[in-house]
Amino acid sequence: MTDRRLWSYKEIAAHIGVRTDTVRSYRKHGLLPPPDLVEGGKPYWYADTIRSWVLRRPGNRRARRDAQD
Repeated sequence: MTDRRLWSYKEIAAHIGVRTDTVRSYRKHGLLPPPDLVEGGKPYWYADTIRSWVLRRPGNRRARRDAQD
């Protein structure tokens, strides 16, 4: 089942355990995937987009550990 809820910087930050400003910095430096939607100048991502990105992102110890199992 796909999760099409839209997440802002705030929800992404809560999901990965960082501050909202950190997520903004990730986007500024091209580390986040492109937004799935921009509305009123604000970017939003589908929850599934972010979950996939989290599994691939550098420094994700969980993904590396799971790959070893």
